[in-house]
Amino acid sequence: MFKDKVLLITGGTGSFGNEVLKGFLYTDIREIRIFSRDEKKQDDMRKKYNNPKLKFYIGDVRDLSSVDTVMSGVDYIFHAAALKQVPSCEFFPLEAVKTNVIGTDNVLTSAIKHGVEKVICLSTDKAAYPINAMGTSKAMMEKIIVAKARQLGADAKTTICLTRYGNVMGSRGSVIPLFYKLISEKKPLTITNPKMTRFMMTLADAVDLVVFAFTHGNQGDLFIQKAPAATIETLATAVKKYKKADVPTEIIGTRHGEKAHEVLVTSEEMSKGEDMGNFFRVPMDNRDMNYGKFYPEGSGKVEEFTPYSSDVTERLDVEGTIALLKKMGEVEA
Repeated sequence: MFKDKVLLITGGTGSFGNEVLKGFLYTDIREIRIFSRDEKKQDDMRKKYNNPKLKFYIGDVRDLSSVDTVMSGVDYIFHAAALKQVPSCEFFPLEAVKTNVIGTDNVLTSAIKHGVEKVICLSTDKAAYPINAMGTSKAMMEKIIVAKARQLGADAKTTICLTRYGNVMGSRGSVIPLFYKLISEKKPLTITNPKMTRFMMTLADAVDLVVFAFTHGNQGDLFIQKAPAATIETLATAVKKYKKADVPTEIIGTRHGEKAHEVLVTSEEMSKGEDMGNFFRVPMDNRDMNYGKFYPEGSGKVEEFTPYSSDVTERLDVEGTIALLKKMGEVEA
């Protein structure tokens, strides 16, 4: 389905972009464009892959004119550019808005203008019932995506879909590279709250989710991949056992804006979601604001749905977490 197509990855020098290249670069895809503001990482990636299919564009999603420069001739977009660090966004929330909210609107505006066929946007579990600036900005990003999709309608040339994922193991911002670094320095592993739970998925899982959304997505769809979870204590223990490290664990307390447990699918989304085996699909609410024509008579029935959260999903033990660490492969500490 990607044969002779041009794929644009915004924020493409990050962990997700590198993982996409592993599976896509050596296929019959015509071109992959990497759009980011980090010239050093672009130069590193250019030297690493040394492939004529790979094209690099310096720019920032905050700047619509720079987004327009990369968009001509693009067939598909994986929109991964974002500010993702919870504490950083807590201290600089307007920066999160500029990148995650306005930046996403710029990408979608340019994509629609240039007739891009399909855009898959990456969101996070922190957007569900958000309590921090990063999650709130991502929640607003999701609202913009759905609003744009609703305005376009099912028959538009451009289809916009959304994915939401949990903690991506080994990605930039994941605690695992930090644990590996602390072990290499023979320092204690610092954990915030040992009973805190997080969804666990590998970078390969994250790419699988985006490809699934690309293949099955209709206008405005949200896709979530089912994932196990682990406590931070279990993760730290597993990392030490996997790395054969004899270092202590030090509890440092919860950081700014952190939840005890994350939610991938809210109860409201579960009420209309579709179970697709390894994935959930939540269709866009395409009603307009004339609610009366949808509900002329109330049914009087209220159904209760449980959110899909990290404290109720499959819970990994130490050995199960080690199996995921092996699947993840080596990461840069």
